[in-house]
Amino acid sequence: QVQLVESGGGLVQPGGSLRLSCAASGTILSINAMAWYRQAPGKQRELVAIITSGGRTTYADSVKGRFTVSRDNAKNTVYLQMNSLKPEDTAVYYCHDYASGFWGQGTQVTVSS
Repeated sequence: QVQLVESGGGLVQPGGSLRLSCAASGTILSINAMAWYRQAPGKQRELVAIITSGGRTTYADSVKGRFTVSRDNAKNTVYLQMNSLKPEDTAVYYCHDYASGFWGQGTQVTVSS
């Protein structure tokens, strides 16, 4: 059984930073393409960033230059470093394992002064 557990969300002021973590069990992240998605209230879930098994990364235009996705294979964990946060980044953030199709439970990120 695959489990993905996100952490690191919270309340931050505009311009601030957060680092989200997605710890996996039941699967080996190093051989999977992983992604971060987010869903704001009243909106559809949208792709934020992808990291392939080879380490190639892709980002949504709205977060390019501000967010960085990375992985620590030894810890079986994927990260999303979020800098220069804006109020429009407020959402529940989910990690997703493309190989298994599983999703994490989500972690709330709120950007507000």
